[in-house]
Amino acid sequence: MSLHTQIKDEIKQALKAGEKIRLSVLRGLLTAFTNEAVTKGKTAQDEITNDEAIAVIKREANKRKDSIEQYTNGGRPELALAEQEELEILETYLPAKMTLEEIEKIAIAKKEELGVSDKSKMGILIGAVIRETGGNADGADVKSVVEKLF
Repeated sequence: MSLHTQIKDEIKQALKAGEKIRLSVLRGLLTAFTNEAVTKGKTAQDEITNDEAIAVIKREANKRKDSIEQYTNGGRPELALAEQEELEILETYLPAKMTLEEIEKIAIAKKEELGVSDKSKMGILIGAVIRETGGNADGADVKSVVEKLF
């Protein structure tokens, strides 16, 4: 079952269970999926691929993270808490994140493979590590691991 279809089915379940926050998040995701399909030149009724769906979910999760940070800095913890609840729902649909140790192994191997020896090429190494992890590592984690290597 595709992720797109799974979200549609879970909207029905959330509606029956009366889970307002989950329902809101899932409906927002479905709208984002539709927008992505239209952006890719498909019709609004077409389903997007799992890779496209994961990319959309990551974007939505990043929006929530930014909002949490803004609300926390602005002294609005109740709004940050609401965003945190939504983020937790979104993260259930994302692949498991890699640990720092796993990222470090990949970074060391890529550093040797690419022959990177100074900080001026750090951006190239970060990009290579992110590609190697297939998007399963947080960009901030990759950056911190690569910075430690220099």
